[in-house]
Amino acid sequence: MKKKLLTITALGAAATLALAGCSGDGMGGTGGGSGSGSEGGGDKGTITLGFLPSWTDGLSTAYLLQDQLEKIGYTVEMKTLTEAGPLYTGLAQGDVDIYPSAWPELTHKSYMDEYGDDIEDLGAYYDNAKLTIAVPEYSELNSIEDLAGKGAEFDGKIIGIEPGAGLTAQTQKMMPEYGLDGEYELVTSSTAAMLTELKSATDAEQDIVVTLWRPFWANDAFPLKDLEDPKGAMGEAEALHFLGTKGFAEEFPEAAELIEKIKLDDEQYGSLEDLVVNEYGEGKEADAVDAWLEEHGSDFDWVVS
Repeated sequence: MKKKLLTITALGAAATLALAGCSGDGMGGTGGGSGSGSEGGGDKGTITLGFLPSWTDGLSTAYLLQDQLEKIGYTVEMKTLTEAGPLYTGLAQGDVDIYPSAWPELTHKSYMDEYGDDIEDLGAYYDNAKLTIAVPEYSELNSIEDLAGKGAEFDGKIIGIEPGAGLTAQTQKMMPEYGLDGEYELVTSSTAAMLTELKSATDAEQDIVVTLWRPFWANDAFPLKDLEDPKGAMGEAEALHFLGTKGFAEEFPEAAELIEKIKLDDEQYGSLEDLVVNEYGEGKEADAVDAWLEEHGSDFDWVVS
């Protein structure tokens, strides 16, 4: 638990570094990592991975892909961003070759509607992702419906994440369906800021309602429960995909073939995210991937040693 809570600071630092490192096109490079998966590049070409450090599904799979792609001879560059919109723009324009954990079916559908003609779906690696509204487990509330009339208990606020996140847009659509739009304000800033608010509230056993998603390590790190969504206003479960810029598979066929084979279940994904984000942390992501592959590598036929 202690390591997981300390991650909040790391995520905030990562987001700050990403913002500070942004160039004119909204992107900043992180360079290569360390560890056996990143000891050198290759001669098959350079692949750029774009991800948001505070969205730890993409953080975790980015370093997994870096490890595997470099082992089959590609040079991998990492670019960090702070919003989904510029990431999809970069992907469509070819400034980014891969988005390593996208939500294109529902959560990011608006981005796919806009940029989809210039994006390739390289395959889904996880099939049970969903958006949630959560409260502390000590709360008496059990459904989103229960929030109506209780705004004063939550200071009239639902604590959200980045303004451009698909989760933010879906929450904004959900609120009028449950009659919450006149009673609550959706407060947006960043994932790290939301986690800080969540830690402060749960440490003091105070009321708080936040926007969250699964899979995400915070669901296990904090005493939380998802509110039931009887109207289905937060959307159905969807798959997490690897997306490539148009022409990726033709330019990097071996990479596309490997990526298409990657499939993770809840336990495998959870272990990867926990090692990358919590056990090892910022600056040691490649070492975390090494540890994960040592533990789980024999479970898959796609892993390159």
